[in-house]
Amino acid sequence: MAVDIVTFGCRLNTYESEVMKREADAAGLGTLENGAIIFNTCAVTSEAVRQARQAIRKARRDNPQARIIVTGCAAQTGADEFAAMDEVDLVLGNEEKLKSNSYRMLPDFGVNQFEKVRVNDIMEVRETASHMVDAIEGRARAFVQVQNGCDHRCTFCIIPYGRGNSRSVPMGGVVEQVKRLVGNGYNEVVLTGVDMTSYGPDLPGSLRLGKLVKTILGQVPDLKRLRLSSIDSIEADEDLMEALANESRLMPHLHLSLQSGDNMILKRMKRRHLRENSIEFCENVRKLRPDIVFGADIIAGFPTETDEMFENSIRIVEECGLTHLHVFPFSPREGTPAARMPQLNRQIVKARAARLRAAGDAAYRSHLDRLVGSSQRILVEREGLGRSEGFTLVGIEGGVPGEIIERPISGHDGDKLLAAHSDRRAA
Repeated sequence: MAVDIVTFGCRLNTYESEVMKREADAAGLGTLENGAIIFNTCAVTSEAVRQARQAIRKARRDNPQARIIVTGCAAQTGADEFAAMDEVDLVLGNEEKLKSNSYRMLPDFGVNQFEKVRVNDIMEVRETASHMVDAIEGRARAFVQVQNGCDHRCTFCIIPYGRGNSRSVPMGGVVEQVKRLVGNGYNEVVLTGVDMTSYGPDLPGSLRLGKLVKTILGQVPDLKRLRLSSIDSIEADEDLMEALANESRLMPHLHLSLQSGDNMILKRMKRRHLRENSIEFCENVRKLRPDIVFGADIIAGFPTETDEMFENSIRIVEECGLTHLHVFPFSPREGTPAARMPQLNRQIVKARAARLRAAGDAAYRSHLDRLVGSSQRILVEREGLGRSEGFTLVGIEGGVPGEIIERPISGHDGDKLLAAHSDRRAA
């Protein structure tokens, strides 16, 4: 029977799920009579963990005899909680999930001493290998891991305890993976990591993300579109800025890890930037690349946040020109300093998140208005939908997933741009 993988969370998890599927197949997990289901979990919020537990229970009800394996960040940081679930047969850590022998630790394979939890100390991991994949199932664009882990300790974040310290994939391995995916027909590749702008200092030559980007574009001339996932703007290096200014194949879309627009809250979060740094960065990039589109993560209702502090987060949406906003109501994660700070009333947190989302929605609609009448190069994601170079959703007729088509924009419906019908293909 086939091995089913249920993926939660970030693009890095999506990429790793492809590696997991290959390793699980190599281990013979697909030969089990009643099949196996692997949950690759996320721990970024308590809601993400709750959803994973709910999905596991449902999977057991629907598949009473299947083996259920739980891994990912929530399993790494809360292994005992998942092991205590009767529905779960095996819990693997984030390092273990990428190794085929881990999937042979079930009783079905005759292990001498079965242990339900196999989660090692992620902080002891020092390297991130380049795991080659041929495709990303069900995706029109491919993801490539360039980095894992994080050396920073933001007071709200549990992820370093799930991913370990920062470590970079060697540049040669990244380039070869991109070549492999382009050779398999992918027109767009997304570089991903936990703290991607920290790429390189642990490698020989103290490389940086900008050098990696320039090298990929130089050595893979057939790659049509290179995209970056979330970055920390305070770590953007000179080569990255030059690539944004001069490389048309580097997509004009940056998702920023801002988290707040207030300096006191940023300090209490242990972020390394001020609101002024974020505004200046966006202004500088816009001068280099006028068509740049900015997204951002912002947390609403962080402990001790006053009304005035929250208003600074509302204002930064306009001051930075943000159009793709990811809003997170603050979620205390056990084991983080922020969980021990004075908490706000949950209704206040929810109300602030709703206001911030409304500000983001208004900014997005204005963004759509500005693009009506323009011509956009669109990567078809699935029938009827695609994404522009600025990562704006586009309703489009024709084309096959993965194809790039250039179309004039005739309007929008408040959610996506609407492309006029045309047969013109992008070069």
